[in-house]
Amino acid sequence: MKPCRVEFPGTDKSPVDLESGANLSEKLTIHNSPILFGCRIGICGTCAVEVVATDGPLPERTFDEAQFLEAMAPGQDSVRLACQIRINTNMKIRKTQV
Repeated sequence: MKPCRVEFPGTDKSPVDLESGANLSEKLTIHNSPILFGCRIGICGTCAVEVVATDGPLPERTFDEAQFLEAMAPGQDSVRLACQIRINTNMKIRKTQV
């Protein structure tokens, strides 16, 4: 599979190429990303990111992610939890608060 590039606009962090199909938070941790992670199961919100751009659609939100974001970031479709995303496209993300 072709790797997917993840970029961090507004930071000095270089883009990283990550394995398609992998969990975003697991791979970003390995690359010392500027995104913080707490629980890693979609209930704390420390890994909330704004998806600024992609080359294609992201996977649908998981049930846990949808429940959390409906309560904490209603109507903000560009906000996702990095711990819940499976990498499937190039993307630009930035840390956000929920």
